[in-house]
Amino acid sequence: MLDIDTLRQVPLFAGLVDRQLHWLLEQGIEVWRQPGEVHRYEGDPADHVFVLLEGIIQIKQKVGNQEILLATYDTKTLFGELPVLMGQEYFWASGRALTQCHIFELPNKVFWELLSSCNCVLTAILRTMAERLQEIQSISQHREKLVALGTLAAGLAHELNNPASACRRTAFQLRETVKVLPPLTLKLSQQQMTSAQQVFLAGLQREVMTRTTTSAKEKLDPLTQSDREDEVIDWLEAHDISEGWKIAPTVVAAGFDINWLDNLKQNLANDLLLGDVLTWIEAMQTEVELVDEIEQSSDRISKLVQAVKDYSYMDQAPLQEVDVHQGIESTLTILSHKLKQGVVVIREYGCNLPRISAYGSELNQVWTNLIDNAIDALQEVKDHGELRNIRIRTCCESDFLLVEIADNGSGIPPEIQSHIFEPFFTTKGVGQGTGLGLHIAYRVVVGQHQGDIKVVSQPGDTRFQVRLPLRLS
Repeated sequence: MLDIDTLRQVPLFAGLVDRQLHWLLEQGIEVWRQPGEVHRYEGDPADHVFVLLEGIIQIKQKVGNQEILLATYDTKTLFGELPVLMGQEYFWASGRALTQCHIFELPNKVFWELLSSCNCVLTAILRTMAERLQEIQSISQHREKLVALGTLAAGLAHELNNPASACRRTAFQLRETVKVLPPLTLKLSQQQMTSAQQVFLAGLQREVMTRTTTSAKEKLDPLTQSDREDEVIDWLEAHDISEGWKIAPTVVAAGFDINWLDNLKQNLANDLLLGDVLTWIEAMQTEVELVDEIEQSSDRISKLVQAVKDYSYMDQAPLQEVDVHQGIESTLTILSHKLKQGVVVIREYGCNLPRISAYGSELNQVWTNLIDNAIDALQEVKDHGELRNIRIRTCCESDFLLVEIADNGSGIPPEIQSHIFEPFFTTKGVGQGTGLGLHIAYRVVVGQHQGDIKVVSQPGDTRFQVRLPLRLS
């Protein structure tokens, strides 16, 4: 049976008189939890605070498929007070008994009355709350950064895999083509050709090289491409050229047509030579195209690596002169795997925007959180089959630089807009978010950069506006 002597052993209640302790006994209830038993689940109403009389309790938060340990409380400790003091209706973490636990539960009303009537309790709780909040925020922020890093790494790996696989595949095809081209060239050199024919072939080689390099700028639509290939195949069959189906796509892709083939036949003036020349051209053009594909894939990999370097501001001092546009573009590149899901990015960048003094890596975390949230907000638009877009606008406002990131999602309800920058506040379901992304953005913008961040939202138009001073004081 719980008595006032047991309560008095709790440091929080050590300064209370007998009358106050008897009142607590009348208002509270005792519960017992076995090892492994959950005391309160994440998402349960935050309608009580708890005093752990005996045992050990672990506080965990679920993020995705993982549980993150936030705190471990020992005997004669108050816990569960943070959501109540922060005005939150639900617990944002679960409490599970590590050993057999004896817990004294106090309703919120009683807890608030205790705070208002006992200064010693109020002082102790506020001090404990500040320490715990700082510790939990530090753990959760570290976890938030690791989760974000993992997400970015997974997306980057996907983005790098595509061009890397293309390079490998193209290199294999190029090796096969290289095996074919030298024998074809040798076969042509052994043909008895006039000097005019030799000069014509040399010019033809240059033309093919030039056409293949520039043909990517003149892509045909699929229907036109198919029609022209059919015309070329008919021409080749009419002139007894074997494997016309193989040669035609390459000829059309290079921008050649029936008139070009007629001119080729006229200059060669040899039907037997015509087939060998067309096969040689097809192999040579394929080789050039494969080299071009390798170059494009390598360029894509190089740009991704550069984007990561720009994003993290490697090898640079924490505070530097930052190009905000470059940071946003690096972030968009890093998040491109999510933007490919039908999201259109509209850029409205201000001209001649100056560099600003900023912590580049931290600032890029802000763009990551805001853009990533905008992508998530567009999921409902996707479900309704509507167009989804993110608009990024920048401009100068007196001594500040404005970055506005907007989406046409369902919007943020007015009643919660004032809470979205608070720690652990999230509109996502249990286990889908830590509620720290926007809080971190707020701390970086306001705390580190002496700027301002706010949100303006209505259905179909949500805008996060970040204002940064051009120079940090």
